[in-house]
Amino acid sequence: MEEDCLFCKIVAGDIPATLVHADDRAVAFEDINPQAPHHVLIVPREHMDSLNDVSKGDESLVGHLFRIAAQIADQRGIGDAGFRTVINTGPEAGQSVPHVHVH
Repeated sequence: MEEDCLFCKIVAGDIPATLVHADDRAVAFEDINPQAPHHVLIVPREHMDSLNDVSKGDESLVGHLFRIAAQIADQRGIGDAGFRTVINTGPEAGQSVPHVHVH
């Protein structure tokens, strides 16, 4: 856990969030500033600043984040209609919290 990371604090339960999913590898919660009707953030429990910090050994974790996205879409009834997933990498790409997360 990074002491000053907002998402690490949410994962640890130090900052409240509306959880949608939690398991031993990841946590998903409602975005507090939604940009879409279903705007959920999915974060790994392990801190990684961005995709640039993901190693070959993290490939299954990244796949797990996307699997959670598909499960949440199915639970919300939008899986078949279609949904968008995004990972912003770095400030110039719009990443505002330095912790890997799927929108």
